Amino acid sequence: MVSWRTGAVALTAVAIVFTSACGGSEGGQAVGRAKETVAVNPEDLAGNVPGLDAPAGQLTLANDPNLGPIVTDATGFTLYRFTNDSARPSASACVGDCAKLWPPVPAAGVTVPAGLEAGLLGSLKRPDGIDQLTVAGIPVYRYAKDTKPGQVNGQGVGGTWFATLPEEGVPGLEGVLDAISGGGAGNGSGADESAGSGDLPGMSTVKHPELGEILVDGKGRTLYRFTKDTDWPMTTACTGDCLQKWKPAALIDKNDVRGIDPKLVIPFKRPDGTKQQTIDCWPLYWFTGDKKPGDVNGQGVGGTWFAVAPDGKLVKK
Repeated sequence: MVSWRTGAVALTAVAIVFTSACGGSEGGQAVGRAKETVAVNPEDLAGNVPGLDAPAGQLTLANDPNLGPIVTDATGFTLYRFTNDSARPSASACVGDCAKLWPPVPAAGVTVPAGLEAGLLGSLKRPDGIDQLTVAGIPVYRYAKDTKPGQVNGQGVGGTWFATLPEEGVPGLEGVLDAISGGGAGNGSGADESAGSGDLPGMSTVKHPELGEILVDGKGRTLYRFTKDTDWPMTTACTGDCLQKWKPAALIDKNDVRGIDPKLVIPFKRPDGTKQQTIDCWPLYWFTGDKKPGDVNGQGVGGTWFAVAPDGKLVKK
């Protein structure tokens, strides 16, 4: 999860135009989306989450063991984004009961973590009159079910709420995130998620003694496909807890390959706004159970995960 993340990490959503055989396009955040209506259970609001009038104070970059770098307020409560919001221009689609469960963070009295540019912070005037904090244009919220600092109970709720942010480089941010994550927490594995490593290209093929020619990433990790995904339209069925074990492959330059047709190297925008590498429109992943280059411990897991041939097809040997 730029997540507030490693590598090229992002705080803005942008349109991605595909020039590949997929023939489609992925749009960025759109203005004018429907406001969210939420049925609120009073028990959901019984925690210690700060109220609407609680300033965030000094923001902090924290390293969640599963998600990687996240941003918290001065008291350690996680800040979230809502994918139905707009970043350019900044606009919130969370109003009414939604804002009770997801209190907007007030813009007053906020300062950036050491090393980040103050210009990343901004504000928007909400329909209820509150000035809400934005980070690189994205409105941020707390979550009422986070009852103590460090919790991330809002991550992935409804497929629209995330502590992580989309991948796009933001000046002044990447280096700090790399440092806070110990050199690249990426999707929370504790391993560097950048695509390249040493002399390997971003993606290449290797000859496995049992599986034959399979794809590996720039760190030599075996790449896998999930049979519940689809290639057109490109969709992923690996979300939520699935991402703790299966990490979306980082984007690479389509020409940074060896043994692979560059025309098959296509980017994919995930539901949370982050970007993932595909081969012939099939999303690619690496497996946290593979501890060293050459491991194929993910092969056949659950009857749904398989290594990938250079043309994008499943390897089921």
